[in-house]
Amino acid sequence: MAALMIQGCGSDVGKSVLVAGLCRLFANRGLRVAPFKPQNMSNNAAVTADGGEIGRAQALQALACRVAPTVDMNPVLLKPHSDTGAQVVVRGEVVGNLEAAAYQGRKGEWLAVVLESFARLEAAHDLVLVEGAGSPAETNLRAGDIANMGFARAANVPVVLVGDIDRGHVIAALVGAHAVLDPDDAAMIKGFLINKFRGDPALFDAGRAEIVARTGWRDCGMAPWLAAARALPAEDALVFDRPTGARTKIAVPLLSRIANFDDLDPLRAEPAVDLVFVPPGSALPGDADLVILPGTKATLADLAFLRAQGWDIDLAAHVRRGGRVLGICGGFQMLGTRVADPSGLEGPPGQARGLGLLDVETVLAGDKVLRPSAGRLTAGGRFTGYEIHLGRTTGPGLSRPFLVREDGVPGGAVSADGRVAGAYVHGLFGSGEARVALLAQLGTASQGGDHHTVVDAALDALAQALEQAFDIEALAAIAGLRTTGRS
Repeated sequence: MAALMIQGCGSDVGKSVLVAGLCRLFANRGLRVAPFKPQNMSNNAAVTADGGEIGRAQALQALACRVAPTVDMNPVLLKPHSDTGAQVVVRGEVVGNLEAAAYQGRKGEWLAVVLESFARLEAAHDLVLVEGAGSPAETNLRAGDIANMGFARAANVPVVLVGDIDRGHVIAALVGAHAVLDPDDAAMIKGFLINKFRGDPALFDAGRAEIVARTGWRDCGMAPWLAAARALPAEDALVFDRPTGARTKIAVPLLSRIANFDDLDPLRAEPAVDLVFVPPGSALPGDADLVILPGTKATLADLAFLRAQGWDIDLAAHVRRGGRVLGICGGFQMLGTRVADPSGLEGPPGQARGLGLLDVETVLAGDKVLRPSAGRLTAGGRFTGYEIHLGRTTGPGLSRPFLVREDGVPGGAVSADGRVAGAYVHGLFGSGEARVALLAQLGTASQGGDHHTVVDAALDALAQALEQAFDIEALAAIAGLRTTGRS
């Protein structure tokens, strides 16, 4: 079987997008393709078909391959809950919380798990496309590495290194990586790609030739700025748009541990909606029609963060003006009267008074809930989504549910006046019917349609762009494919 690892000269050079595009490209050629990322660090997670959780980027890449996501596609997931600590998820299940220094000392323990997951994918597919994390040139992290060269060498997977020319100094980034890598690590790199080029590609011909001359690596192509990528869910970087002038404004405070913010992508795509992400230090806009409290990896910590920004005062004023509020997952928990974490599952043990906008309270205890969810909103409209959360929420407010699942179980809560609501389900806005119903409450017409069709079309457009930009036959040869699947 064949495999290829895409590593980068740094974080956010476009590895996730390029792997997604290549997944769709080779899948469109009739090959059985699977994505793989040995170790990911992200608070954007997805629920898998086998009942675990993986990084959202790998779920998108699975969609690009037209296969169901599984825990093998991202066997180690780190979900940061503070500047130095993270929840560690191994093959879809939480194994505990570790500080960064402790994880660095233990990460090699999971190499066997990573290799087992990769072997299962490799045995079942024609091609496995592997995404690295950060940069292999971070040689201070090389000991015990399972994310980049440690994995590549253990699994004997060839590497192509990506440089981001939009950042500048791309020649130095690629040549510098070659200079600092251990010779045996550098030998795993068989080629390079340039990403995010704007302008006339011929202007960088000499630069590409210099990289080849200084590294000996094969030039596998240069991608332009890929407009289709804007329609894809971002893994860790929010897209800030300028105000659109649309008549309906939805404000989202940027919590310090915001999670699963791709929930909001379908709203950003609505022509009638001005989706405003409010950064720390700024007030919630007084003319917002709806404030959405998004998911978070650390509810208590972000509740304190929200208050430190004065957003609790802004939110109370918004409600007094008759504005609407919707809390998703951790945001739902904050809207209640109390949040408690007696066992320290998301940070130091403690409890705090909630925002008091819903008559519910939450205790973070028990096993994490991981499940797909579908049903109907009580306001009308079918939804499909997923739940991924710690905590049990109780209280009188649940007698006015926000939704009812297909199994008849109610979920979430709505205030007595109907203007404040919350639920644990992620992905609500991706369902066309649900988005129509929710925007109708704001007096706004939706363009309708399930958002996954937009994402699917973007993946095809991405694949077509990479077909033109990259030497696909060279990449296939490096991966060890005997055929690219093209008829």
